[in-house]
Amino acid sequence: MPEFSRDRPIRVIIVDDSAVVRAVLAEIINAEPDMTVVGLAADPFAAREAIRVHDPDVITLDVEMPRMDGLDFLEKLMRLRPTPVVMISTLTERGSEAALRALELGAIDFVAKPKVDVRHSMAAYSSEIAQKLRVAAQARLLNRRRSAPPVSEATAGMRRPAHPDQVIAIGASTGGTEAIKDILVHMPPDCPPIVITQHMPEGFTRMFAARLNRDCRITVREAQHGDRLQPGVAFIAPGNRHLLVRKRASGCTCELSDAEPVSRHKPSVDVLFSSVAAQVGRHAIGVILTGMGRDGAAGMAEMKQAGAWNIAQDEQSCVVFGMPKEAINAGGVDAVLPLDAIFPHLMERVGA
Repeated sequence: MPEFSRDRPIRVIIVDDSAVVRAVLAEIINAEPDMTVVGLAADPFAAREAIRVHDPDVITLDVEMPRMDGLDFLEKLMRLRPTPVVMISTLTERGSEAALRALELGAIDFVAKPKVDVRHSMAAYSSEIAQKLRVAAQARLLNRRRSAPPVSEATAGMRRPAHPDQVIAIGASTGGTEAIKDILVHMPPDCPPIVITQHMPEGFTRMFAARLNRDCRITVREAQHGDRLQPGVAFIAPGNRHLLVRKRASGCTCELSDAEPVSRHKPSVDVLFSSVAAQVGRHAIGVILTGMGRDGAAGMAEMKQAGAWNIAQDEQSCVVFGMPKEAINAGGVDAVLPLDAIFPHLMERVGA
């Protein structure tokens, strides 16, 4: 994790109804040289006053609290006084509906709070918590609560037939769940197969895929080993497994790998993009979206060398510009576009 240049420490307010959790989080945060706890609140009403007085850079927020639910508070906060939020709650553990709803409402990220032995268990999360607070502190807050526009003739189906071997590969991290949704909701049912790696914990990707499947005209599902890539279907890498594309006599299939993390991640965007470069080559279209770090930069460069056309999300529409910036610097990107221009550009490139 890179150091962020700041004139003062990152100011954090902790909002949690558990005195033990507040104390443990304060110890973790205050132990970091570049951040400090400026306020503690047991419920959203106390948090409102603490925010007014201390003007925090980041807020940690529980979900289940007295007097007002954390998600209700998050919705009001993002409407009235947008502030970066990292959810830290037992209700935002792997596979939790609350975590996806929090990200949808504007939270930057989440950390699962252990249900038992909180003091000792949370110590194991200290590095993860600190890293996510640093990312949140420098993230760009966006109005991400957009509804999908109505289907027009231009997006009801493909403008021209896709090549039978064409594949769209998408990689994302922080802020990516909503960015991916913003692209997939437009996709027509006859679009080329889509493979996606989003940095997520194990158990969380299945619910993410189910929510997208509910909202999109295409089919979206968590990838399984051996799934055949089909038009109108998007496959999401399962948490803690790498997703690769493998070309066979009958067509391309999904391959899952339990290999070690690559670029510090599992699933890794580099692993997906590298496999697409090798197996799909010039018939691939790559998309790298918002996220911290450099995962995907090397793989996207391989895709470009293999003849693929690659797109990076621009800085202004990213929550965190890290991954797209690294891919651009690595020379693997053909077009840099705002999020709302990526789908139209994809439609122009499909079949080209």
